[in-house]
Amino acid sequence: MNRLKNKVAVITGGNSGIGFGIAREFKNEGARGVIVGRNQETLNSSVAQLGDNFMVINADVTNITDLESVFKETAEKFGKIDLVVANAGGGTVGTVTSLGEADFDRTIDLNLKSVYFTVHKALPYMNDGGSIILIGSNAAHRAYPNFTLYGATKAAVIHFAKGFSSDLLNRKIRVNVITPGTTDTPAFEKFVPAEQIEGIKKHFAGEMPIGRIGQPSDIGKAAVFLASDDSSFMLGAELLVDGGMTYLSK
Repeated sequence: MNRLKNKVAVITGGNSGIGFGIAREFKNEGARGVIVGRNQETLNSSVAQLGDNFMVINADVTNITDLESVFKETAEKFGKIDLVVANAGGGTVGTVTSLGEADFDRTIDLNLKSVYFTVHKALPYMNDGGSIILIGSNAAHRAYPNFTLYGATKAAVIHFAKGFSSDLLNRKIRVNVITPGTTDTPAFEKFVPAEQIEGIKKHFAGEMPIGRIGQPSDIGKAAVFLASDDSSFMLGAELLVDGGMTYLSK
C-alpha cells in the first residue's frame, strides 16, 4: 500500500467523480498533494475524506493564470511535484447540426486547452522522472450519438499522450492516458433527469460486456499503476479501462 509513498500529486477535477476516485487511491498508496476544482463545497468535502496530506486549490483549468498558480502554490507547499493527473474536462453533447461556435469553443477549452496547458504549466515545477496521466474516453473510439465533438477532443487527448512523451524523453517524464468507459459519476446528473438516472445506469450496465458500469475506484487503481514504478516501461500508452466496451461490445 505504499507504491506512491512520498510522491506529490496534482489532480485536476479531483473533487468528484473519476478525479476523486484517483485522489483516494493515490492517498491509499501513500501520496500527498493537491486536488483542483471550481466547486468549493465539493472541494472541502473531498479533502476532508482525503486527510491532512492533501490540500485544495480552487481554480479554473481553462484559465492559464489559474493553472500557473496551482503548480507554483503546490511546489511552494510540498517542495516538489512528481505526479500530474489532467482529469478535468467536460463539454456540451449534441450533433453537428445542433452545436454551434460557443459549444465548440467551450468543449475545446475544457478538453484540449486545459489538458495542454495543465501539462505546459506543470513542467517547470515537475521532477524529472515523473509521471503525467491524461484522461481520455472510449467515445474517442466509438461514434456514440451526440458525442461527436466530445469524442473528437478525447481522441486528441490520446494523441497528446504520445506527443508529450516524445517531447519529454530527455526528462524521463512518462505520459500515458487512461480511457474509461461509462463510469458512475455525478456527470449523470448533468444529462439525465433524476428520476431516470438509475434506469439509465442499468441500461448501460446491460450494454457493458463486463456486466456493470465502472466505478471511480476502477480508474483510480489504473492511475496508481501508471503513476508508480510498476509501469516504468510504459510511455505514450493508452490504458483502456472500459469494461470491454471499445473492443468487445456489439
